[in-house]
Amino acid sequence: RLVKGIAHTNAISLDANDPKALDEQVAKHDLVVSLIPYLHHTTIIKSAIRQKKHVVTTSYISPAMAELDEEAKKAKITVMNEIGLDPGIDHLYAVKMIDEVHQAGGKILSFLSYCGGLPAPEASGNPLGVKFSWSPRGFLMTAMNDAKFWKDGKIQETAGKELMRAAEEYDVLLPAFAFYAYPNRDSSGYTALMKTIVAMGFVGQEKRDFLEQHISWREATQKLIGASSSSREDIEHKISTLVQFGSEKEREQIMKGLHWVGVFSDEKIKPAGTPIDVLCASLETKMAYGEGERDMVILQHKFEVLLKDGSKETRTSTLCDFGKPNGYSSMARLVGTPCAIAVKQVLDGTISDRGILAPLTPKLNDPLMAELRKYGISLKEEVLL
Repeated sequence: RLVKGIAHTNAISLDANDPKALDEQVAKHDLVVSLIPYLHHTTIIKSAIRQKKHVVTTSYISPAMAELDEEAKKAKITVMNEIGLDPGIDHLYAVKMIDEVHQAGGKILSFLSYCGGLPAPEASGNPLGVKFSWSPRGFLMTAMNDAKFWKDGKIQETAGKELMRAAEEYDVLLPAFAFYAYPNRDSSGYTALMKTIVAMGFVGQEKRDFLEQHISWREATQKLIGASSSSREDIEHKISTLVQFGSEKEREQIMKGLHWVGVFSDEKIKPAGTPIDVLCASLETKMAYGEGERDMVILQHKFEVLLKDGSKETRTSTLCDFGKPNGYSSMARLVGTPCAIAVKQVLDGTISDRGILAPLTPKLNDPLMAELRKYGISLKEEVLL
């Protein structure tokens, strides 16, 4: 069913942790596209090095992947990474703007980059205001990622457990939308409710014996947060000791949101061992896109620029894209198309550098952007008055 109607494809079951089976399949092809969880990319790359085959991924280059650079060069293979949406398209237009400013004798004073995959406004009707257009588990884990970024000339760090507290209103320069933004790795309703879910421990990845049992949601919630009983009253009381609400209205909204999530329910959990996987199993259904619903992607860079003549200006690069009802989601198109173009350019020699690569130079990026424009994918660049 995975490949029905798609020409020149064949679906198989493969354990990526079985070196012999992996090598056997990698050897049959000219290039491997690795879209499995990023922790497994090094395993795939090592196999590709052994078999002297190229690789393309849409993930950030991890330290473990970077360590394979010399081996990849010795094997004369290209391992092209960070070529989806974010990372990917964001890199292309950030490098473009920065290079243009430098070539004109200017300087970048500050650079902010924001990206989000959301439901289109008409499809956003749940307390979190979001639906899954990519990995549900990956989505939930972003709420616990440590963040590191430069601000005012210094490295700033935000611990994962404090991430939702760091969320701030962000003016995306599109008046139709009101967003909150938070730092991600190396809106208001969402961040407040998500902050509470994190405080309750539902994004935890540690095994809990009681989450292997067919117990009710309210029993699981009681045990997870340490409430005195599984009654809604006692659970709400315990939650109030874990989270500081801004107002009674916010408390009521969050409790309604938690009711929608199901934490007070008599419904049985799907045993999954860890809090995040139990929550994910429930939200996969509640936050799925319905028939004919669209998703939306917003990507924006904001640059504060010092020009050669000493004057300053603000420049932006913006993408606002919607999925096609009953067709490709925006997330799928904006991740898949850059990846596919990179595959083509590695195979036809347009991308000829060897080793562990990312789209961080005009030499790599310009051909990728030219091809993306053929598919109607580009950022609108503006100078703000």
